[in-house]
Amino acid sequence: MHKSLTKTFSFIATALLVGTSCCVALAQPRRATTSMAPADILRIGNVSDAQISPNGQWVVYAISTVAGDETISTLWLVRVGANLVNVPTSTVPPTSQRRPTTDWPDERSTSAPLLAAGWNASNPRWSPDSSKIAFLSDRNAQRNLWVVNLENREPRFIAEIQSTNFFITYAGESLAWAPDSKRIAYVSATEEPAETTESVTAYDDPRVIDRIQYKSRTSFSDNRRTHVWITAIDKPEPQQLTSGYYYDHAITFSPSGDEIAFISNHEADPDVNNNSDIFAVDLHGEVRQITATRGCEYEPAWSPDGKWIAYTATKRDVTTIDSVAEDTHVWVISAAGGSARELTAALDRRARSPRWLPSGGAVLFLAGQAGKTVLYSVNVTGDSYSKRLFDDYFFPQFPVEPLELPEPRRGQIQISSFSMFVSRTRTVFFALTLSDSDSPAEVWLGRIAEGLGNERLRRLSNHNDAVVRNWTINEPQRLTFKSFDGTSVGGWLIKPIGWREDRKYPLILSIHGGPHGMSGWAFNPTFQVYAARGYAVLYLNPRGSSGYGQKFSDGTLNEWGGGDYRDLMAGVDEALRKYPWIDKDRMGVTGGSYGGFMTN
Repeated sequence: MHKSLTKTFSFIATALLVGTSCCVALAQPRRATTSMAPADILRIGNVSDAQISPNGQWVVYAISTVAGDETISTLWLVRVGANLVNVPTSTVPPTSQRRPTTDWPDERSTSAPLLAAGWNASNPRWSPDSSKIAFLSDRNAQRNLWVVNLENREPRFIAEIQSTNFFITYAGESLAWAPDSKRIAYVSATEEPAETTESVTAYDDPRVIDRIQYKSRTSFSDNRRTHVWITAIDKPEPQQLTSGYYYDHAITFSPSGDEIAFISNHEADPDVNNNSDIFAVDLHGEVRQITATRGCEYEPAWSPDGKWIAYTATKRDVTTIDSVAEDTHVWVISAAGGSARELTAALDRRARSPRWLPSGGAVLFLAGQAGKTVLYSVNVTGDSYSKRLFDDYFFPQFPVEPLELPEPRRGQIQISSFSMFVSRTRTVFFALTLSDSDSPAEVWLGRIAEGLGNERLRRLSNHNDAVVRNWTINEPQRLTFKSFDGTSVGGWLIKPIGWREDRKYPLILSIHGGPHGMSGWAFNPTFQVYAARGYAVLYLNPRGSSGYGQKFSDGTLNEWGGGDYRDLMAGVDEALRKYPWIDKDRMGVTGGSYGGFMTN
């Protein structure tokens, strides 16, 4: 970028943070009459953590909203049909003719809160017999574990949950039901004695620092370490199964019910060497180690027969607990330990959330792909992939009649969570939370017939329809270009609301965090507010971003603010070349976390 242009860019960045008067009149909206205002961002409900019951009859999920100066999370329940296991399959029309599932019997009910008003709850998890839901709730300034029975909906207190302020990478599952639905394991912290013998005053002044990672993201690191606990449900008597100066987390119960797998870093000084492995503890507190690698293991998941554990992992030494450059891949290892097999090396994408198909023959997982986050399947032999699941679909913005379909946006989605159920006919049903570029996340029910084909999707929730349908939304335009060294870089540009060809408009460059984050097709309300105020919005995935393979993700190693900065500037130059209506003298820059570093 030219030197003079850089100066203008930086100056306007400061002005952008203070305020702006660069608004433009709105033209006739594409689908609504109201442009988004900053306060509208707080009106969007964050729908997440969709969990389908083991019998396939219900989906429970969380939705967080802002009330005053706090965020409230509530649990919602929707029945997906008593006859779901008998839903007929039908021939899928050709790709060019695919439409939302008009031939799928609508057996939904309306979503409703699971709990009475006043509950702030999260992390819903079904008991294996589908009769109960365990969840965490913050009440009276204390986080507790509760269980609610579907019959009477009266929550029962099970145990207190203590937390640590220390940041745990890939914290994973904090609740795990035993196969008999009578016990539940959970993660809770205990106060560990300080390693120093120095006396500390009541006011901790001066503070004695005796660990490298002495700060959390919010304050000085406390002395609490998370461990594995278990209790019966009918007569709760919490029992601590693990202990020590470690952070035990990401738990999963074995199908036989005699062990709980978890993640922990048992190095002599975990602060110095970030090397997490998979361990298992039995119900008597005996711990055994399953993996022993240089890299970090995350997210263990037992196979249905209990013989194997799938997980995600890195292979290289990891020097940070925060944004890791190396992409996690899916691995599988014998539950007894030994050598592991990498299943997704050929995919060369960052994987997460591994889940076994009930047959035990394949593992499903999420992975980023050039701005999308989609569902993949890999055989446990690691020798073949199915196509990306649900990648050829586009979705109605609102379930209204008559159905008004948007333009096709095949695969332009981000899936944030999934769970699954397999019927007697071996049809796989998924509960998914997903969003696209102009619709916030909602819960969807997906169906894939035997053989991972014959895909269907239907929406289950509509928490954001009432507000979003009234807003004018501009869809992003895909932008690709060659950077300074020939590397292909991708991104998006959102035009200002009411854009006219005969006018000039200011531009905001927004930079994502990480640096190994990934911008993409998910709905971004902040960007829509910028567009409503007359700005074009440019957001890119410079080198260092995930979703483009390991070489690209490594692009910022030992070079923060180097090649990635030049990628961003090349993207601005490309936007100025491709869109002459952008005013090169009115440009601003902003970003979050690492994007803030790049802004500076």
